[in-house]
Amino acid sequence: MKILGIVGSARKRGNTDTLIDKVLEGAEKQGAEIKKIYLADYDFKGCISCEGCQKEYKCIIKDDMQKIYKLLDEADGLVLGSPTYFYNVNGLTKNFLDRLYSYEIFDDEDRSVWLSPNEVNGMKYAVTVAVSEQKSKEDMGFTSEALSKTLVAVGWRSVANIKALHVFEKGKVTKEKETIKEAYDAGERLVKTLVLAEKVKKN
Repeated sequence: MKILGIVGSARKRGNTDTLIDKVLEGAEKQGAEIKKIYLADYDFKGCISCEGCQKEYKCIIKDDMQKIYKLLDEADGLVLGSPTYFYNVNGLTKNFLDRLYSYEIFDDEDRSVWLSPNEVNGMKYAVTVAVSEQKSKEDMGFTSEALSKTLVAVGWRSVANIKALHVFEKGKVTKEKETIKEAYDAGERLVKTLVLAEKVKKN
């Protein structure tokens, strides 16, 4: 099975990146094939509300998000992380989340009727990572929820939501042993969930 890690932080080898590595490490230990990408390495912008995806069932904008869509479609599990910027995900990650709109398909006459192609093709699973330099969850704001709720809406059930508080300087999170363990354990849980899903399908 394939696990894709997506780093929303523009700061490589920072705290968000480190925690995603730990989640991927736990997943790899359970036998998964892992791959990690940085959103900062791709050239794309936010959703422009052209509604082309409602006709084609996929995003029609020709930019680097097409490369990411391909990786998302191939992945069985996802690890997505972002730092906190003003009580929410950073702009780079927000653009990415907005572009996941193409994974929501609405009824032509009643927009209260909708689903995700991921639901039709089989539920997928994810782990989210939210990082904040502040000490309290309140100061983290909506970062974790923005990640997890968006993924759930497009057919990626979150099996763990890591929240790292009071970390800013590069490498500081490595000293937070409980958070590091939580991330590693989440990677293991992600793969175990996928294994269980396969077991249920076979029965």
